[in-house]
Amino acid sequence: MANGAFTRFQTSDIITSVDSSTGTVWSGNQPRLSKSATSSLHSQSNAGQYFTQVYQTSSTLTEAAVQFSIAYGDEVGSGSLLYNSLVNGLSPSSTIYGQYQNIVLGDDVAPFIFGDNSSSYFYALSIERARYKESLALGVLSLNLNSGVGGTVTRHLTDNSLASSGNIYGNAGRVYQLVSGSEGAVYTGVNSNGFTTTAGSYGLFLPDVGLIILNGKALDLSAANGGIALGTVRTSNVANQNPSLMFNAISRSLVLNKPFRLNSQETLSSDYYFVRAQNSEFNYSSNPSFVSGSTGQLLHPTMQNNPQTFITSVGLYNDSNELCAVAKLSRPLIKDFTKELLVRVKLDY
Repeated sequence: MANGAFTRFQTSDIITSVDSSTGTVWSGNQPRLSKSATSSLHSQSNAGQYFTQVYQTSSTLTEAAVQFSIAYGDEVGSGSLLYNSLVNGLSPSSTIYGQYQNIVLGDDVAPFIFGDNSSSYFYALSIERARYKESLALGVLSLNLNSGVGGTVTRHLTDNSLASSGNIYGNAGRVYQLVSGSEGAVYTGVNSNGFTTTAGSYGLFLPDVGLIILNGKALDLSAANGGIALGTVRTSNVANQNPSLMFNAISRSLVLNKPFRLNSQETLSSDYYFVRAQNSEFNYSSNPSFVSGSTGQLLHPTMQNNPQTFITSVGLYNDSNELCAVAKLSRPLIKDFTKELLVRVKLDY
């Protein structure tokens, strides 16, 4: 249907396309984190006993930026000082445990299940929100943890998204198991699923919220059983600073040239509008100065027998004739009765 200078789009004139793009996560457009540092002031504070932030360089340098944080959560409140010595089990670590229960499970009483086993304590690696776009990419993760015992035991961890038969969704979006492997390839030396012998998987990978939950019980196992003998201290009402154990395990791997690799992923939706100007359309200007206000006749003789117009922009309107978008052409396109034009307008969102 045409109405003056307006032409309604047909169904075939509008095409929707969805593409996925990936990018780097770490500062400086680096796909691999090869150095790490923490703030000594933060580590020595009360918060340091259950939470720490990790930088790509010394926190005192101007280019330093938080890459991710490490938090320790414990169901019974071990590993940090109690809020009140008369109330057992309530401490920052128990609060963190409950917070991640709500985020990951959507239930403050449900247990954390890692593969085929549960654990009452974990380490949460939360990627700084400014580091990634929509989500973290699948099948790229490579997290290396070194035991520090002679530097001989390094556990390589990745997500099992490439080996999974489909997406599994939880309260925080997609959920995958953290298994032994690298960049999506699962190692089956200890367990056919890439799990430990007795503690299940090494954790959970939640790409939609930029979160990695590490199974503390699995990492505390000996190397023969698939762990790294991390040595999580679960003493009640003691500031054990367990996050420093995880930071050291990651840092030792970086020193051994085993970087922490992650990629960002973004889904881009695009609408393509094919604007068609037939030979009989848009050959006259709708500018009021081109016609006589009294007679409605053309004022310019050149527009009477062989009119020519120059199309410089395309406007997209809704059904109420409200302008919604404007596409500017790189150069004016000449239009007359002997020409037909096709302009493709792309809208990204």
